Amino acid sequence: MQQMAVSPLYVAAELEARRRWSNHEFGEAANKARAAADIARQDEDCDSWRSMTILQAESLLAAGDFEGCAAVVRDLLGGDGILAPQLRAQAHILMAKALQGSGLLDESADEARAAAELAKDEDDVEINVMARQALIGALADSGQVEQAWAESLVLADAISAEVDDQLVGKAYWVIGNVAFLCNRVADGLDYHELAASTFSPARNLGIWARFNTASAAMRLAADIADADTLRCIDRAELAIDVIGGSDEDRTLLKLNRGHWNFLAGDPAAAIEVLGEILPNQDKATPQILGEVCLLLGRAHDAVGNGSSAREYLLQAVDHFEAAGAPQRADQANVFLAALG
Repeated sequence: MQQMAVSPLYVAAELEARRRWSNHEFGEAANKARAAADIARQDEDCDSWRSMTILQAESLLAAGDFEGCAAVVRDLLGGDGILAPQLRAQAHILMAKALQGSGLLDESADEARAAAELAKDEDDVEINVMARQALIGALADSGQVEQAWAESLVLADAISAEVDDQLVGKAYWVIGNVAFLCNRVADGLDYHELAASTFSPARNLGIWARFNTASAAMRLAADIADADTLRCIDRAELAIDVIGGSDEDRTLLKLNRGHWNFLAGDPAAAIEVLGEILPNQDKATPQILGEVCLLLGRAHDAVGNGSSAREYLLQAVDHFEAAGAPQRADQANVFLAALG
């Protein structure tokens, strides 16, 4: 495809795709971006085609369609023409996130490493930071927390004044997550505090919601059920009520609320909330289902339902193994053994 003047038809399609993205209508944004990409292809406008293909993949990812996102990125990476290192790194980052969402954590880490390798010599510091974030997330989810912490220190060094505040916040966010997983609770709280100082609900309510959801989850995993944790849960629920959110967003809210109820000494309420997730298992990743079943097993044990506790803990082991998270599977087995 040769570089051509941008057509009015393409401009209209691109504007509509970006409008849908701004309105958090991610499924429609993906459809509109694909339509714009098709117009660009017909016009032999290579740059615009790539731009809209990336937006289509980003929209599918935001909508929770991980397989769809991965398919679009594969077409981009395997298509005609040479991709610049920066764009190729972006594609590998999206692929890493899509595979992570599908529970394919080893493959996700491989894609993230490819992105980090492409980005390390690039002038674009933000792409380097995004690649490191994806790699850290995949390593952490697969239980390789010490490697994830080592990469977190590399990421911390990569942060500079050149990086956008929102991206800096996301970097501190993921570093804090890993600190929690490494039982560096004080470091986790500090990094999440740094992240919170960069985010604003007025600037981006979606990021505000996701950060508070994730921060609450990390605090709960560290058995921190204090007023700050509850504030994170309430903020996230309120924000998702406003913007809508994806199925995964709502599932994570229920997981946090159920975990809070359990730690607050109300396992019956935890069972009720967490039980709402299981009828829609196709809308949750194996990793999330593992966490849900682990908590349900512990909650049923707390109320004296030993047989149900065993059933859910066995399911948790299966889900964690399917997600490539052996350390979490081992933890579920510890609770199983404690049942006697």
